[in-house]
Amino acid sequence: MIKGDFGDKFQTILLEKVQFEPPASKSVKKVEVESNVKKTESETKKASSSDADSKTKNSSGAKKAAADNQTSAEKKLPEKVDERDKDISVSLLKLQIGHIKKAWKHPSADSLLVEEIDVGEAKCRQVVSGLAKFCSPEQLTNRLVVLVTNMKPSKLRDVASEGMVLCASNEDHTVVEPLIAPEGAKVGEFILFSGHEGKPEDVLNPKKKQFEKIAVNLFTDDKGIATFKGIPFMTSAGPCTSSIPRASIK
Repeated sequence: MIKGDFGDKFQTILLEKVQFEPPASKSVKKVEVESNVKKTESETKKASSSDADSKTKNSSGAKKAAADNQTSAEKKLPEKVDERDKDISVSLLKLQIGHIKKAWKHPSADSLLVEEIDVGEAKCRQVVSGLAKFCSPEQLTNRLVVLVTNMKPSKLRDVASEGMVLCASNEDHTVVEPLIAPEGAKVGEFILFSGHEGKPEDVLNPKKKQFEKIAVNLFTDDKGIATFKGIPFMTSAGPCTSSIPRASIK
């Protein structure tokens, strides 16, 4: 038998011990990883959905705000005025100072008087007025009055009329009188209204009811001054007046 130390005769072989991991542990980790992945994907989808909803809400909000602004703007816009119903300026009327040369009763109407009126033209105008119940022919003779000289000529109970004498009337129409021209006013001069310098119509169109629309705004103030919407009837000698305050004029 051979005895001896053979330790240096053999090469040392190093063995690495492998950690054993049960299959179940790997499966659990895989499930956890997959779960985390799905959770991350779900959170990502929720975030995307939230962002989309936010954008949609913002867009809807912006559209609603724009619509509200448009509606508000439309409300602020003035409504279109019908040309047929718009206000008619007093400047369409030819109002002149006239001098009644003589007056007499209408031949076939007890409520009417006929006047011959000078407005500075070559010929006096004949005018029919419904003043018989309020004035006598003598009271009108030699009186200065305000005459509408662009009324369409007409006939009242077969008598021609070429104008209209403007009169003031109280509320129940029991007191009526022609407007009073100021002392010093010139025969034929035009009545003026501050701020209304438009050109008058040659002849008022009765079908358009121009005078009627203007007359709604003719009245005397608290002092009896004749006005259109508070603007005085002015002559070279001052405003026209009436003894009836707060009266309608027509």
